[in-house]
Amino acid sequence: MKTIILKERLKEGISVVERVSGKSLNLPILNNILLSVEKNFLNLTATDLEIGINWWSLVKTEKEGKIALPSRILSSFVNFLPNKPVNLEIKDLSLKIECENYQTLIKGFNPEDFPIIPKISDEEKITMPSKLFCQNLSSVVDIASYSSFKPEISGIYFLFQKNMITMAATDSFRLGEKKLYADFSSSSISKDYSLILPQRAAKEVINIFGEKEGDLTICFSPNQVLFETPLSETPHPQIQLISRLIEGEYPNYQEIIPKKHDTKVTVSTNELISQVKLASLFSSKINEVKLKIDPKNNQLNLFSQNVDVGEHYGVLNCKVEGKPCEISFNHKFLLDGLMSMVSKKENSGREGAGKEKDSELILELTSGDKAGVLRPKKDENYLYLIMPIKTS
Repeated sequence: MKTIILKERLKEGISVVERVSGKSLNLPILNNILLSVEKNFLNLTATDLEIGINWWSLVKTEKEGKIALPSRILSSFVNFLPNKPVNLEIKDLSLKIECENYQTLIKGFNPEDFPIIPKISDEEKITMPSKLFCQNLSSVVDIASYSSFKPEISGIYFLFQKNMITMAATDSFRLGEKKLYADFSSSSISKDYSLILPQRAAKEVINIFGEKEGDLTICFSPNQVLFETPLSETPHPQIQLISRLIEGEYPNYQEIIPKKHDTKVTVSTNELISQVKLASLFSSKINEVKLKIDPKNNQLNLFSQNVDVGEHYGVLNCKVEGKPCEISFNHKFLLDGLMSMVSKKENSGREGAGKEKDSELILELTSGDKAGVLRPKKDENYLYLIMPIKTS
């Protein structure tokens, strides 16, 4: 292998793929990045056997070849190089790196020992704006929680349909669902696809593709899924992330979403966040915050008490429709739902996308022992369901 690439381009590629190149005691080869030069492309590859990442760049190639190099050493060394062209050349099982006044030899490993990253056909795929997909995914990605008893809820559930993507996540105590409407006219799926993506893979998708301009292509296979963006100069891929899927059937969460409510509260999102944060300072060991809905005075009252710290009582003016209601929530779960409605931009895929999320939200309640539902006032495509703390 003999090629030339700008330092900043090489640094960019390493920063993408090294995310899954960790410390493996059982398979030391996984601690490496595979460098391959073929035709006019440099390809960097890393995997932990659950997630695989490929990155490509156009380069000036003098000789093709490949080698596996320790991820940590390669990344640290390249960071010190000046922003100049970098010459890469394989010498036996070492990589010779030359850049301005630097000349270094890094010992590598046999590339044939590196795991093969599976290839996924692009026959069944959808294409949509990368930022749009990631911003919607970020609304639910933090809700999932690892479970050895129910591995299905360790991931994010997706349902891909002709003009809509449904994303959902739960940890059994709360649930988030986001529906994304988009034009998939350039896509080619012959049927609906449902899958469970591991939470870690979902977070890497956001980290890698979340700020990228242009389109993101998602390709489906029975046991894996591929996320891909193209190079700006050519249709050839720039980044590919391939992830294994979680086997099993996702819980039918639609059954626990209340079909009706007896109490509906419309309240300022930021004011409710402030009150919940204050109440959390005085909450008990079970993180309990009590809400009392007063339709007569159009008020939402919050109360928390800790025998060792004190107590807090807060009042919020709001619009209340329906019956009085008293309910207790875990303040951490409640606050997570509230923050998901203000910390990100509105991106439902419909008109108005890109505006700040609503300053008001709707809280729907049935009784003190049944789940409550939070919704942004003007975004019917997102809901956050939270189970109550039963104190009796």
